[in-house]
Amino acid sequence: MDRLRFKLQEYTYIIIGSLLTAMGIALFCAPAKIASGGVSGIAIILHHTLGFDTGLMILILSVPLFVLGVAIFGPQYGIKSLLGTLLLGAFTTLIEQLFGLFGLLDYSGELSILLSAISGGALMGIGVGLVLRSGANTGGTDILAQILSRFTPLSMGTSLFLVDALVIASSAFIFGFEMALYAAITVYITSVTVDKAILALGTRSAKTVWIISDHHQQIAEAILAELGHGATLIDAQGMYSQQPRPVLMSVISNNKLGMLTSIVHRCDKEAFMVVGEAYEVLGEGFTPIETAAWRSQSDTSQI
Repeated sequence: MDRLRFKLQEYTYIIIGSLLTAMGIALFCAPAKIASGGVSGIAIILHHTLGFDTGLMILILSVPLFVLGVAIFGPQYGIKSLLGTLLLGAFTTLIEQLFGLFGLLDYSGELSILLSAISGGALMGIGVGLVLRSGANTGGTDILAQILSRFTPLSMGTSLFLVDALVIASSAFIFGFEMALYAAITVYITSVTVDKAILALGTRSAKTVWIISDHHQQIAEAILAELGHGATLIDAQGMYSQQPRPVLMSVISNNKLGMLTSIVHRCDKEAFMVVGEAYEVLGEGFTPIETAAWRSQSDTSQI
């Protein structure tokens, strides 16, 4: 019964999250010509330049990327991520048909564009956060970023930034530099909403996760392959059984906590998992140590 309730909750997150994300795209970003990165940004550019349906373009562009992700990372993308991809495209088209292609605001004034950047970013952040919390994703350029992170020294965050920046830069040539700045605002609001309002258990940017499982090797490999993060295996001993109990420790960003939970559940339903706040994370994939050292030296010099 608990397992069924857990599955229903996951798919509810995917459906509601995909709907909210589509609302942010169809009601605010697309009408305002805000190409805020990702597949949706490319779809918005194609819509305004060639007249293609935004939702259909999201679907056409996302499905091949999803297939590529499965080919490289294996079947772990699964039905949930495919569902998120399909629902996002379908909901976007449906909302555009219900509300029209001009959204909810009058775009004769610049204030409406700014309001669209804020509202669209917030809606997409909440939606994407709910989908990620289910352990799924909406596909798209997130997969390209994971592939780039897999085969280059770049972290997942840096890879995702580069992919989104390329889309936003392309929009600058088509819609103008000012619109690209609005797109950057939307991306920032989306990322903040995902991290702070939806996935964060507290106020920090990362979590320290301790996992006790007989399948620790399988979980560690999945963390490396699917999340782009590392893990450390620590030798420990169970006090009750007096038997060796290896403990897997990993530090991950907030927006990947749902995916990690799904990985652990998939690999070992009997696993024991402890999640704690990471006050500050320095090193590869997070804040560079030299940046923190420079900041500390600057703070000291002010005293």
